[in-house]
Amino acid sequence: MKKLLSLLTICILLNAQDTQELLKQAKEYEKANDYKNAMLIYKKLANVETIEFPKEEEIKIVKEKKIVEKKEVTPLKNGLNSFDDKETKSTIEQMLESSFDIYAYQENYFFPISYDTKSKEDRKRNEAKFQLSIKKPIIHDFFGFDETFYFGYTQTSWWQLYDDSSPFRETNYKPEVFVTVPYGKKDETALKGFKAGFLHESNGQSEEKSRSWNRIYLETYFQYKHLFVVPKVWYRLKEDKDSDDNHDIDDYLGYGDLTLMYPYKDHTFKLLLRNNLKSSDNRSYGQLDWTFPFFGSKNTFGHIQISSGYGESLIDYNEDITRINFGISLSR
Repeated sequence: MKKLLSLLTICILLNAQDTQELLKQAKEYEKANDYKNAMLIYKKLANVETIEFPKEEEIKIVKEKKIVEKKEVTPLKNGLNSFDDKETKSTIEQMLESSFDIYAYQENYFFPISYDTKSKEDRKRNEAKFQLSIKKPIIHDFFGFDETFYFGYTQTSWWQLYDDSSPFRETNYKPEVFVTVPYGKKDETALKGFKAGFLHESNGQSEEKSRSWNRIYLETYFQYKHLFVVPKVWYRLKEDKDSDDNHDIDDYLGYGDLTLMYPYKDHTFKLLLRNNLKSSDNRSYGQLDWTFPFFGSKNTFGHIQISSGYGESLIDYNEDITRINFGISLSR
């Protein structure tokens, strides 16, 4: 195989017109699976006296190129040429390749160490915490503002991994629909865009442990040099008193938050601040995230998260909790 690749490289380096025609004919033989005649032409070309044998690096380049260009062919893909219109071909390719255009949304992380500084009767102080967050574009530029509508889903779980039965203590589910609208120039230090959406959040539990609420929100994005500032405000949609299992959640989580993000080389720093803005019974929450290179990996990062205050999870929205987390992140 290496000899065949070397001969192929030699042929590519030739400039004579008759040599190119022979090479073209050899490739046609290869496409028809007639390797015998293709090899005869390659041998004929190799006997040309003016040939300078290529270097090992050139052979490697051709070999890598052949590997990249090689595509998986399934029986169903062989039938794509029977469709005349491009739209049907594109649909079939999406079906065969399972293409969903799903992207990372918020951070996707796993913390095998999630330590609560205060002991509680219903749990161990050290547990695991992980988050899955994805988004799916729905439609783009429908109103002509270069806007994009998305469906997003974020799931955060607290797992009593070190308990005997290892139960999932709490899981918060956050499906949402939102739209992003870019604004301003790419090199301009100012307002960068807007985001508005509808967010549902619940923990999927029943009776006294059930928590849920719905809200609409608005975010704006500002940039000053390397610092990104994201203020967010929301309005909670009213519920029936009989079904409202956390009627005072606004007293603890307030009506908005502020996020500061600062990327520095291969590191990112993110600070989330929240306050109910009340002079009496003032309650707040802060969370600091630091992600950094993880053993040279491009898609996995070390992640340290420190949080303190009210509203870390729905089940504990009215509890003051300080937590230290260590683990890895797959997106940031």
